[in-house]
Amino acid sequence: MIAYIRGTLALKTPTRVIVEAAGVGYEALIPLSTYDRLPREGEEVKLLTFHCVREDDESLFGFASDGEREMFAKLTGVSGVGPKIAIAMLSGGSIGELSSAIVGGDAKRLSAIKGVGRKTAEKICVELRDKVDAFAASGLAGGKPDPVLRDAVAALRALGFNEETSAKMVADVVGRNPDVDTVEQVIKLALAGR
Repeated sequence: MIAYIRGTLALKTPTRVIVEAAGVGYEALIPLSTYDRLPREGEEVKLLTFHCVREDDESLFGFASDGEREMFAKLTGVSGVGPKIAIAMLSGGSIGELSSAIVGGDAKRLSAIKGVGRKTAEKICVELRDKVDAFAASGLAGGKPDPVLRDAVAALRALGFNEETSAKMVADVVGRNPDVDTVEQVIKLALAGR
């Protein structure tokens, strides 16, 4: 299995990239959320990957965060949801929005995504409701470990911010700075943004 690719971004489009690593150009299909975080062509990039091998197809999917890759794996684990539908779902909203729709059983929201029918949306809600992190459903997704996000919200609450404001501050920091991985970094950036 290919866990990630690091190399030069040779080509980027909203749906796919080519990363040159060790003289080989790897094509990966990507969601729009990953496209938004890519550097310019010619710069170094690291993409987490999911290698999908089927009888008639072999594809590589690329993601900017572990949260995106995990959601992709959960979605493709549902019977009837293939990789292309999973990528479309990730492109149709943030991980937080998808998680919220799944946890809340909002099949109507999921079926609004192109390629996802009502029955498939209902099946996703039923099968993934207990597997999707409820904390991610609050909009604090982005691939960060849950304890980091929870502790950052708790620290901001201890500083006098209410729950909603604290959660929004943390979500904003994670959205603007996907590489932060410690509570201290999140708090520092959240307070600097005030």
